[in-house]
Amino acid sequence: MSVVNDKAIGAALLAVGSFVFTYYSVWTLVIPFVDEDHPARQLFPPQWFAVAIPVFLLAVGITGIFGFLSFVMLKSGKKAAKKST
Repeated sequence: MSVVNDKAIGAALLAVGSFVFTYYSVWTLVIPFVDEDHPARQLFPPQWFAVAIPVFLLAVGITGIFGFLSFVMLKSGKKAAKKST
């Protein structure tokens, strides 16, 4: 990959991350204080999802990490058992 391509990918990731951070911050910190009938409420899902989505992602991430660690430990245990015999 070229340096220009890497910079473009980095800029795109920075833009997406900044948008997600701003959207989530407004959703969780500003929208609860906006009236129920305000049109801005239509741009955001219900507040319950503001907690449910990060909890789900955290659970999936932790499961993936521990699954990977378990796989590596089992694989290295089989190698050690094979060497000792």
